[in-house]
Amino acid sequence: MLEIEQHPKTKTIVVCPETADVRLSFSAQNRLNEAIGLSLAISLDVVYSEVVRIKEIKPATYFSKGFLQKISEIINANDVFLMIADTSLTPIQQRNLEKELHIKVIDRTALILEIFGERANTSEGKLQVELAHLTYQRSRLVRSWTHLERQRGGAGFLGGPGEKQIELDKRLIDDKIIKIKKELEKVKNTRGLQRGNRKKVPYPIMALVGYTNAGKSSLFNRLTKDNVMVADMLFATLDPVLRKIKLPSGLEVILSDTVGFISNLPHELVMAFRSTLEEVLEADLVVHVRDISSDDTNTQRQDVLDVLHGLGLKNIETNKNYIEVFNKIDLLNNEEKTALQKQVCRKKESIVALSALTGEGCAQFLELADDKLTGDYQEVCFKIKNTDGKSLSLIYQYADVIEKTEDDDFIRLRVKADEKSLSKLQQLILTTETKK
Repeated sequence: MLEIEQHPKTKTIVVCPETADVRLSFSAQNRLNEAIGLSLAISLDVVYSEVVRIKEIKPATYFSKGFLQKISEIINANDVFLMIADTSLTPIQQRNLEKELHIKVIDRTALILEIFGERANTSEGKLQVELAHLTYQRSRLVRSWTHLERQRGGAGFLGGPGEKQIELDKRLIDDKIIKIKKELEKVKNTRGLQRGNRKKVPYPIMALVGYTNAGKSSLFNRLTKDNVMVADMLFATLDPVLRKIKLPSGLEVILSDTVGFISNLPHELVMAFRSTLEEVLEADLVVHVRDISSDDTNTQRQDVLDVLHGLGLKNIETNKNYIEVFNKIDLLNNEEKTALQKQVCRKKESIVALSALTGEGCAQFLELADDKLTGDYQEVCFKIKNTDGKSLSLIYQYADVIEKTEDDDFIRLRVKADEKSLSKLQQLILTTETKK
């Protein structure tokens, strides 16, 4: 057996503030569990975690002196290097906490950015993450604890002196932001051309969206028989993946797996990943995958809808081209399954329950997606010469052939397609005949 070199993990404390004047839809314990999950997603060693009830937020340090004394003792006893506060800290609060505790301190936004920094694989994803890092870091050039700058691999907030975000002053950061935005604009234009090419060969697009770890990639793999990374961790998928699949009617569609959403998704990330999320804006069918086994499934649903609304998809949940997928039904008991099926039956035109893991319900999902995408299709008949291979190819390209008959001179085809495709098809075939 090969011996693998083990690297010590960064010892970390995770604290989740609970303030009396703010009502949060997630329970404090579930928020803490999610923050721990985010920490584990980048292999941090969480040695201590706590829900901290705060009567009054301290402008200088956010937390009270008594809590900081308690945390200092835990830090010293466990050789802790990092504290994560599952909230938004001001630059001054972050700096003061680092001075007080003598360790690095990051907030929720920085943690999510760190995860995205490790997950980005494509050049576009890396550019988007770097833009989000710089935008966030620009306001945080108040950090001054050089003794905290221990080396750690990767480009993020947990590294050391090698991190250019910390070294650069605002002018250099601004120059870098401008440069990255120009590069991303080129990527956006390229993506626009790709979308334009797809429209010329009109494959409808189904975009999978949902809260992180809801099972989008598992469903994607189940439907495409692909091997996109699947893991029981937050943000396992970052870069979008597109594959072609065939629905029961024979209609070919492009299925897109997108980055997962999360509560309080940092504004910097929403803006940086806008070009990626434009795949959702252009989709013919938005498929919202939900982890129905989660206690916070309704809250997660609203968080996803809030992001979609922010992208410009107003009232998407009432749109006819929207499906909610209740995933992970294999984790429910019989009583919960029965109650869920009643809910699905009441809204069977827009909801389907399934398990991406076992495949149960996936056939019903494909049928519902098929109905949504072909509901306004029209049937027409074409009669072409049996020597007209170009027109025959165009018909198969733009429409679903339901019936085909032929004799010595002609081929007759009964086809189904949307109005836009039929109009384009009739125009192309007429042009072909005119040229002859």
